[in-house]
Amino acid sequence: MSKSKIAIGLSVFGLLAVVFGTVLAFVGPAVVKDQIIKNVELNPQNKLSYTMWKDIPVPFFMSIYFFNVLNPEEILAGEKPTVEQRGPYVYREKRWKDNITFHDNKTVSYREYRQYFFEESMSIGNESDVVTIPNLLVLGTSVMVDILPISLKKMISFFFNTFKEGPFVTKTVGELMWGYNSKLVDFLNSIFPGLMPIKGKFGLFVEMNNSNTGLFTVFTGKDDIKVVHKVDSWNGLKKVNYWKSEQCNMINGTAGQMWPPFMTKESNLPFYSPDTCRSMELVYKRPGTSQGIPVYRYVAPKTLFANGSDYPPNEGFCPCRQSGLLDVSTCRHNSPVFLSYPHFYNADPALLQTVNGLSPNERDHGLFIDIHPDTGIPMNVSVKMQLNLLIKQVPGIAQTGKIAEVVMPLIWFRESGYIDGPMEQWLCNLALREAIKTQIMTQLKKKHILQKIQIEITNLCRCKPMIIGQ
Repeated sequence: MSKSKIAIGLSVFGLLAVVFGTVLAFVGPAVVKDQIIKNVELNPQNKLSYTMWKDIPVPFFMSIYFFNVLNPEEILAGEKPTVEQRGPYVYREKRWKDNITFHDNKTVSYREYRQYFFEESMSIGNESDVVTIPNLLVLGTSVMVDILPISLKKMISFFFNTFKEGPFVTKTVGELMWGYNSKLVDFLNSIFPGLMPIKGKFGLFVEMNNSNTGLFTVFTGKDDIKVVHKVDSWNGLKKVNYWKSEQCNMINGTAGQMWPPFMTKESNLPFYSPDTCRSMELVYKRPGTSQGIPVYRYVAPKTLFANGSDYPPNEGFCPCRQSGLLDVSTCRHNSPVFLSYPHFYNADPALLQTVNGLSPNERDHGLFIDIHPDTGIPMNVSVKMQLNLLIKQVPGIAQTGKIAEVVMPLIWFRESGYIDGPMEQWLCNLALREAIKTQIMTQLKKKHILQKIQIEITNLCRCKPMIIGQ
């Protein structure tokens, strides 16, 4: 083969490659974007994404850590509490949506249910382990009735003693999690109707297993993908009434599982959480990869649980204590319960001075969500929260002894999950296409590549008469 034919062949091939690459670079993104919109919209015809949204087939786990109380007698005498962390006790979490109803205004309503199954192989210990924690029935109720006349409080103390309920309870992990029989619960309900939210068994998570998170109505994204998954209402409400300001009562963002696609580094991650009774917002921290797929990592800002003095917009969540605590008593039957990050991470350092045995750090106690920005789908989730109880001496209730007022950690939990299977493969394909597009655009922008293309095209034109003559 003559050198001229080789030259013309290479030139033609190079020209075609440039044309194809240019077309792919500018037309490809539109095709990918159209595919994302088509698959992210909440539509039963989108088998892959709709099935994932409906039944959440990805591995999801809840890990529980108990703060075992080491010095209950000393606490009653007014000394500082000392605790040790026990766990994790890991539960596989099954979630699915039911009562799914599509509406004419491009929204869909549903209830999401959840079940928990103990995973001993992933746990340190088992549900038969025995731990000691403050007795919510006694110490929690004592704070709730502190405003009552002393005579009534003495009567309540008498009944605590009658039913052999002390200030601390020593039970198995399974009993504390999913409930144990308590005649005191029914008795208190008979005297103070509505005081206790449950009947019969009492446990920290007794209301969560086989339950749902309320009736969500979210936008499907039809005709406007920017609002897909955003909450239109929760239990028929456009806003809640737990807090003291309109801003704090707003229901913002999504239901906390997926977000609208095409996120940027300026995008935040708002969502409404029924478990915390409020909307929250995570902020962008850094880019990264998860299983080879590009992601943006979002974390909770320090202002999320800041008090009104440190962050005025949070004044509506008050009355406030130290920064780092969220008082959820208004949505938890007025029980003196507070949420925080584990080990009081990112909280006022003064909280650490009230309890021995805590050691907060970002790696173990900071929460994050890794999002695939083009689709708004979480790739890796690690949400962590701590449940705390305000305990103190209450005049008239002997069981409270001389307890110094302190926000006492009970447990902390981590909900974690990650994408795998068909959805992961689909996201990998999108990531590959994006990488190809980026590479092509990078090459096209290089000056020496453009010069080479110009030379090849010029040579091709010069060679044409000679080739035709032959």
